[in-house]
Amino acid sequence: MARWLPRSTDLTRFCQKLNRVKTLEDNMMETSFNRCLSTVDLTLLGIGGMVGSGLYVLTGTVAKEIAGPAVIVSFIIAGFASLLAALCYAEFGARVPKTGSAYMFTYVSVGEIWAFLIGWNVLLEYMIGGAAVARAWSGYLDSIFNHKIKNFTETHVGAWQVPFLARYPDFLAAAILLVATAFISFGARVSSWLNHAFSAVSMGVILFILIMGFVLAQPKNWSTQEGGFAPYGLSGIMAGTATCFYAFVGFDVIAASSEEARNPQRAVPRAIAFSLGLATGAYILVSVVLTLMVPWHTLDPDSALADAFYRRGYAWAGFLVAAGSICAMNTVLLSNLFSLPRIVYAMAEDGLFFQVFSRVHPRTQVPVVGIVVFGLLMALLALVFDLEALVQFLSIGTLLAYTFVAASIIVLRFQQQKGAVPAPAASAQPHPEPREGPSGGELKEYESFSDKLQLVDRDKSKEQREPGQLKAAFEPYLEFLSDFYPGEVVTVAVVTLMVSAICLCSILVFGNTHLYLPTWSYSLLLVLFSLGFLLSLLLIWAHEQQHSTQTFQIPLVPLSPALSIILNIYLMLKLSYMTWLRFAVWLLLGLLVYFGYGIWHSKENLREPQPRRVSARYVVFPSGSLEERLQAVQPGSQPASGLPDTNTDDCKR
Repeated sequence: MARWLPRSTDLTRFCQKLNRVKTLEDNMMETSFNRCLSTVDLTLLGIGGMVGSGLYVLTGTVAKEIAGPAVIVSFIIAGFASLLAALCYAEFGARVPKTGSAYMFTYVSVGEIWAFLIGWNVLLEYMIGGAAVARAWSGYLDSIFNHKIKNFTETHVGAWQVPFLARYPDFLAAAILLVATAFISFGARVSSWLNHAFSAVSMGVILFILIMGFVLAQPKNWSTQEGGFAPYGLSGIMAGTATCFYAFVGFDVIAASSEEARNPQRAVPRAIAFSLGLATGAYILVSVVLTLMVPWHTLDPDSALADAFYRRGYAWAGFLVAAGSICAMNTVLLSNLFSLPRIVYAMAEDGLFFQVFSRVHPRTQVPVVGIVVFGLLMALLALVFDLEALVQFLSIGTLLAYTFVAASIIVLRFQQQKGAVPAPAASAQPHPEPREGPSGGELKEYESFSDKLQLVDRDKSKEQREPGQLKAAFEPYLEFLSDFYPGEVVTVAVVTLMVSAICLCSILVFGNTHLYLPTWSYSLLLVLFSLGFLLSLLLIWAHEQQHSTQTFQIPLVPLSPALSIILNIYLMLKLSYMTWLRFAVWLLLGLLVYFGYGIWHSKENLREPQPRRVSARYVVFPSGSLEERLQAVQPGSQPASGLPDTNTDDCKR
């Protein structure tokens, strides 16, 4: 029975396969894509991904049902929380200017299976997101024409009453996705121009809304007579923050486009900062004018802005708002269709996904197969499926990607740079010629014992510690950690930090509602897991990290990524159990794809040296001496050089 059990060496090799990291090329600027995008292009792509229908719908919904006028504070907090994740993406996009976004960042620092699962979730996130926006676009346009499109379809095609399917086929949503797919396949330059046009109209409409809104503002709408500024209190503000957070998830399109940027080291961090700042400002200012134009409790959640102008006597402004909303949704569609095929391309290029998706058109220099295939799948989703039940799935995929990217920043920052050899510290004074000691080291001669003590002190002060090593100030207190390889302790500490964050957030979310913990145990567990989180953070901080001035680096590492990790985990645990159930099913499908295809076709698998069988060979020489030699015995291999050929007394052990 025991012979059927896997050996420890096989299990170790299998775990190493799962956690192997991607080997980056020496020149990461080489690419089969067209590096044609400037900082302005990337910024507008990011704005297009963030400022979509949420500006026209989400602001009114959160203001009326969740936070009241304090939706402004919710957007400020959500913008800061998104900034933590965005800075992590900015550092990776500058250091690793390759397409793939969160998938690529996880692959180069954490491991292969984690990167595949992140990429697998991002695929579904983009497909559902694009299809949902297309249906919202169709519904918004249909509402302008008094739902004539919907009535015509139900009359002539029919309505369905099937679970998970839409009430009627949305041909308009599928058509807009096919048209957008055609434009995206023409190349990055055409996609960028189209995004510029829609973004210009959208920003013009937003500017009109702000100017007219401040002209029509009435401060009394924030007074206590109308319920006050924060009618739902702090709990309403934080609940609004959790909802508003998802308005900023589109900035990762910039990181996905870094392989097509002219100067990614500068353009990617700047574009992420500019786009996130402008998007946050737009959401905050629109929330201000919306809640000042009309009382917050009278807002129409479905069309808050258009309804607010209509009630103030400017019905014609509703058409401008509708035009801006449609243009904003078009930019989100382009953002989804632009990012999705590039992430698929990165996975296929690494061998983890089917190779057909790694083909780049020689003329347009885009992954045209991925664009067409996933554009058709997105159109099919929008045509027949009921996406309302799946929209929450977008949140868990995004938050999981943010969490792994933040953890990857910590791991990568405390790793040794590839190919870096620490320079030995030069001595300040000339010394006598060293002589070699018995152990192969150098022995130096000095005149007195005091000279030796001075040399030791000088060498310690000049010692250049590598990233991942314990800082000199902590060595007397944590000397037992000095025996580990650089970065090893940090990796264990990051895992401990994430486990502590999961436990801490679980107690915060479920401690009183689902677990019904008594007060003493609730408080005790909070203190224990908080201490675990803080101790892990301090242990990471006690090690040296990389300091580079060549590319952008997120400040306050490891604190900033750690805050992002705990915030993302908290928001994930706030999602419904059905979302987690669907997420588990999708993960199982992903694992089937990985173990059935990806692990065997991975390019890193091809780079690994093949195991060699080693045996001992005893050879009797004519002098009568017996010599043992170790050699690798390959099938059909020739005798090793220097050994006599056949006709010698040769036995293998």
